[in-house]
Amino acid sequence: MGQYNVQDAKTRLSELLNMVERGEDVVIAKAGRPVARLVKIERPTKRRLGFVKGRLPEDFLEPMGEEELAQWEAPLTSSTPMS
Repeated sequence: MGQYNVQDAKTRLSELLNMVERGEDVVIAKAGRPVARLVKIERPTKRRLGFVKGRLPEDFLEPMGEEELAQWEAPLTSSTPMS
């Protein structure tokens, strides 16, 4: 990892970017104090949609019926006694 002051980084920006493309980290310093780091941006990997196993029912996106909505909004009950 190389450290370069701001003025040097300005004049050598293309060279520093080439270094970053090769995988090197470059630190930019102001008055000898590190302020920023240039790092290579990795391309995001493609994600496959449909990661849920199985199939959703055809009516999955339809509004709930009255009975199902009542069950959904009912208070939760537990069969485990609380002590």
